[in-house]
Amino acid sequence: MTRENAVLEVLMRRMTLCLIILAVVPFARAVEPLVHTYSIVARDAETGEMGVAVQSHWFSVGSIVTWAEAGVGAIATQSFVNPAYGPRGLELMKSGLSAEEALKALLLVDEGRDVRQIAFVDVNGKVAAHTGAKCIEAAGHHVGSGYSVQANMMLNDTVVPAMAKAYESTDGDLADRLMAALEAAQGSGGDIRGKQSAAMLIVKGEATGQSWADRVLELRIEDHPTPIAELKRLLTVHQAYEHMNAGDLAVEHNDLDGAMAEYGRAAELLPGNVEVEYWAAVTLATSGSVEKALPMFARVFAADPNWIELTRRLHKPGIIPDTPEGRALVERIVAEGR
Repeated sequence: MTRENAVLEVLMRRMTLCLIILAVVPFARAVEPLVHTYSIVARDAETGEMGVAVQSHWFSVGSIVTWAEAGVGAIATQSFVNPAYGPRGLELMKSGLSAEEALKALLLVDEGRDVRQIAFVDVNGKVAAHTGAKCIEAAGHHVGSGYSVQANMMLNDTVVPAMAKAYESTDGDLADRLMAALEAAQGSGGDIRGKQSAAMLIVKGEATGQSWADRVLELRIEDHPTPIAELKRLLTVHQAYEHMNAGDLAVEHNDLDGAMAEYGRAAELLPGNVEVEYWAAVTLATSGSVEKALPMFARVFAADPNWIELTRRLHKPGIIPDTPEGRALVERIVAEGR
């Protein structure tokens, strides 16, 4: 078999599979929500993580616009949105089609393609986007290296360029760069109708078969007067708790210095958060640094005395051993709340 014939055979197999999927699950003809909005899909070339972020003057935009699967890709489907582009696009890319091939296949059978706006990024960083000819102005998209930004019903036509510039010029991880793109869009005028909801979804580049572990981040602001600001606040909270998780993992490996460093980073992101301070104090106390922990417990107990009762309940899971020494430690700790 010649190389040309081999390539043709692979393409035919892909298209056959594509047609089978399209035939089995035809596009629904239900009423389509008017999710006119701005969004970004992207793949981080260093980590392989893939994500999608969005904002709209529409309730719960994340429930229908944002789609992603580890080891497959990420999708934004908006304008006169057909949510089927999400799961079906992921299925097609999972079958071996590129972002461009998958999007073309779905547009081919969609009679509403002229009012759709969709963007795909696949696990290899290939990107495809579509802005229908009948999308409400200002509407357009920009495909860059490993990402696409798209918007419709915008106040002006500066939104898309602003998003692209912000994404490309921002340092940090994928979440930070997606956030920067959303902020730039809003700063350039955003949705002509205003603000209501926002979302961000990020998955790993490689699938582990454990969906709960493959999802790096999922945040949704369903209805809020300033959804971008609230999404950014929650992103900071998420990052702080990631440091908390890293601290807990360091404790499991008997790395007290590493644990306290992680807890310290969490405290910097969330100053005054009693949850962060409490568990850092527990780690210190159970690792022999009781004197350092006691002032921390005192601040937590002053903020909410229920933490005193929680401390008494740490014996059962073994966080503080139910031994004479462990019981004495608990009593010494809770004395800070008296």
